Formats: sequence, C-alpha cells, structure tokens
Amino acid sequence: MLDNQSNNVTRVMVIDDHEIVRRGIAEIVDRAEGLEVVAEAGTVEDGIRRAELVGPDVMLVDLQLPDGTGIDIMTWVKETMPEIRTIVLTSFDDDSALSEALEAGAVAYILKTVHGAEITEVIRAVAQGRVLLDERTVTRRRSDHGDPTADLTPSERKVLNLIGEGLSNREIGDELGVAEKTVKNHITSVLSKMGLKRRTQVAAWVASQRAASWRQQPPM
Repeated sequence: MLDNQSNNVTRVMVIDDHEIVRRGIAEIVDRAEGLEVVAEAGTVEDGIRRAELVGPDVMLVDLQLPDGTGIDIMTWVKETMPEIRTIVLTSFDDDSALSEALEAGAVAYILKTVHGAEITEVIRAVAQGRVLLDERTVTRRRSDHGDPTADLTPSERKVLNLIGEGLSNREIGDELGVAEKTVKNHITSVLSKMGLKRRTQVAAWVASQRAASWRQQPPM
C-alpha cells in the first residue's frame, strides 16, 4: 500500500495543462478524506521536476501537454520513480491511447467526464495496489478491429514495413534517423498492439499481406 505511513494520507500530484481543469480536479481530490494534493504541473518538464521534489504516491496525468505527452511523463516515472502509481485522466477515449498508457506503466485510465467521487475512488484503489487497467482490457477493446495494425502510429507502421523488408533494428534506426533503442520500443509497441510475441511473427505477417496483395493484382 502506498499511503504515507505517518499520517495515512495518499499524496497525489495532478498534471494537466488547463489550469481551470487542473485546479478543479485538485480541489476535488484535496477535499476527499485520506487524499492530499502535494503538487500540480502543466507541462512535462514541470511535472518531472516537481515529481522529483515531492515524490507523490499517485500521479494523475493528462495525455495532451504543451511540451510533450502524458506518455512521456509516465515513461520517465516507470524508469526513474517506479514506486509512483500513474493514472491517466483524459478526454480521449480511444484504444491507441489506452494501449500506449498501458505500455508506459499506467495502472488506471479514466475520462474527465466521470464524477469527482469516481476519481477519488480510483485514486484510493490504485494507492492500495489495485490495477484497473490490464492487457485483457486492451485486447478485448481491440478485438473489434478487423485490422491488427489499426492502432499503430505512423512511426510504428514504418517500422512494421521495414521489418517486412528484412532490416535489422540498427538498419531500421539508420533508415528512420532514430536510435536503436527507439526502434526496439516501437517494436515492443507493435507486438503488443498486433497481439504478437516475436519479431519474426511481424515479418511473417507483412510477407503474408504482400503475398495476398500480389495475388489480387490483375495479370499484365
């Protein structure tokens, strides 16, 4: 359990670039019994700086920020301060954002349209160690898509095609002008979104799609 042991209070940080929204959420959380807002931020940079200073138990993170995304903050938390539990609080209800949040370490995903009491209930549940977002949720939602690549970002689609051409991670990085680590992160995301386990399965899928496309072409 992540509650502060000395006073049994869960310390919460709210990150949202809209001041009125941020202040409203902070006020709701601060009024709730057992919860205390210890910091607020409106950017990725400020969010990381303040998180380092106060070390909250739970962090509410908006996805859209002026200097990046909530995913950037959650990735930093996952790598640097993994004891912080992150909750996505957003206006966007789409599978791609949900999947990215999961990969970045989010343990809950709630919309800004929910009632204040629901936000505080989720914070308490997360502080007690519960995970309200898991791979089964993403898989179930994504199963409605006929195309397994429907949720891939433009960068992930480029990586997908280059894997199909037989390029190594380093060669893909050189082709796209990004670090090899970035390529590996893209591949991890591609595998998750497509429901695959190995890089070779991605290559086989691309090959099968190209073969099907060639068969459908009319004879010359």
